[in-house]
Amino acid sequence: MAEHTGSGTRADPWILQTPPGTSGYSMYIDESSDPPSIVCQVGGTQLRYDRRAIDDLHSMLQAHGDWMPLGGADEQKPAPEGSVEAWGRSADNPIGGWYGLKKGLRGRFGVYLPPLLEALGLAELTHDPKNNRMRAR
Repeated sequence: MAEHTGSGTRADPWILQTPPGTSGYSMYIDESSDPPSIVCQVGGTQLRYDRRAIDDLHSMLQAHGDWMPLGGADEQKPAPEGSVEAWGRSADNPIGGWYGLKKGLRGRFGVYLPPLLEALGLAELTHDPKNNRMRAR
């Protein structure tokens, strides 16, 4: 499991690393937002994802039952088919579309959510230089 610290609050966010371990970022849960969200701070950029993404992604991975490519991509780029990124924006997921909440910054689901699930003990990840995958724990 990757190293992480924090408890997931604004005052004590999770401190995480991207799957290859090349970039650090922080995340915390903002229950006061509508909908409740996961706030992801990457340098000077703040991304937000629907709070449901944690449980929904874990459930999907459990149903999938095997390794799944992450396929992280910016909102403006297509997500690789069959990837975590593609699922995070698919009309077929439980919320019927993007888990990302900030227009223009809704992508990168397959980059920032998998390390959080790993830190929470819900998934395991590969940590290669590229083409990483995840599966449910």
